[in-house]
Amino acid sequence: MTQQSPNQDRISKRHRIALLATSILAVVIAVLTLSSPHQSLQGSQWDKFYHFIAFMALAFPCALLYARTLFWVLPTAILFGGAIELIQPYVGRGGEWADFVADVVGVAIGAILGLILRGFLSRRARIHATDKP
Repeated sequence: MTQQSPNQDRISKRHRIALLATSILAVVIAVLTLSSPHQSLQGSQWDKFYHFIAFMALAFPCALLYARTLFWVLPTAILFGGAIELIQPYVGRGGEWADFVADVVGVAIGAILGLILRGFLSRRARIHATDKP
């Protein structure tokens, strides 16, 4: 049995956290978007904002912690948003193109913000590593 270095163990832990967070968020998004809407949200433009925030949160963990997965996480998240909009009419909600657009924009912004923060933290860690005697 081979032993992993502490760095490999830390990396695989980050990967597990990213995938777990993304999976949990996907379940929460599915439950919230496929259940009966709260009366205060019906006909509200806040619904688009909520779609945007939810899908931004969906893409963010993998962009931050496990960027290599983005090549499949981003298209899957976009397909997930589309599937939700197609299913919503069958569960008493209305599927809307505007919601889907908010999902796609949220995925893109979440990935961009995660990658920016990843780069910042990576540079910061390298700077601190070179400061040590």
